[in-house]
Amino acid sequence: MTAACSTPGPSSGATRTAYGSDPSQWADLYRPTGTPRGVVVVVHGGFWKAQYDASLGEPLARSLAAEGWAAWNLEYRRVGNGGGVPATLDDVAAGIDALATTDLDLTHVLALGHSAGGHLAVWAAGRSGAAVPLTGAVSQAGVLDLRAAAEQGLGGGAVEAFVGGPLDATVDPLQQVPLAVPVRCIHGRSDTNVPLSQSQSYVSAATAAGADATLTEVDGDHFVLINPSSDVWRTQLDLLAALAR
Repeated sequence: MTAACSTPGPSSGATRTAYGSDPSQWADLYRPTGTPRGVVVVVHGGFWKAQYDASLGEPLARSLAAEGWAAWNLEYRRVGNGGGVPATLDDVAAGIDALATTDLDLTHVLALGHSAGGHLAVWAAGRSGAAVPLTGAVSQAGVLDLRAAAEQGLGGGAVEAFVGGPLDATVDPLQQVPLAVPVRCIHGRSDTNVPLSQSQSYVSAATAAGADATLTEVDGDHFVLINPSSDVWRTQLDLLAALAR
């Protein structure tokens, strides 16, 4: 059981919404000046582990708001603080659906997820019965083939810890193709944390199944994708803009 503690307040410039009673069940909303061009749900990575939190997504959310987006920086329970399957997935679903309580125009709701957050973003794009359905997803070096990730020991056994038992196809993006919404994968060629093959395998399977999925390979490592001062970030902004047209 997770020990009770107070939820930290939102960072400057954001408005926090709690979508549950757990201290990790919240999202910070960053608003642009003027009418948003759409909503981007930022889903942080960290191999689903509790030591990594939504502070990883804050710089991206701030940049997105500066670019005219409403950014929803989502926190969720992780392995070590009550998360794992199914709690983490339940939180991501509930956190996205909590957008329905805002005054935002939800015509375009995109997910942007890094690493394990890429897994969660693409998983969320395929869920049925959503109160707030995603209209597209951008996976930043996402862990999209859980079977291969487990075999390769990514994150020091992170997949096994996250799943907590036999791998269910319903939690593995590769086994959920084709999705009804577009998925854009972007991955650094020098990534040693999540191999490029994760995105390559997903896009290959998705397109073979008739889905709208693409892969953009870029120079750089695992973390260049979440550096808002990098040229790679501009590439991702372009991907998001195209998805909202």
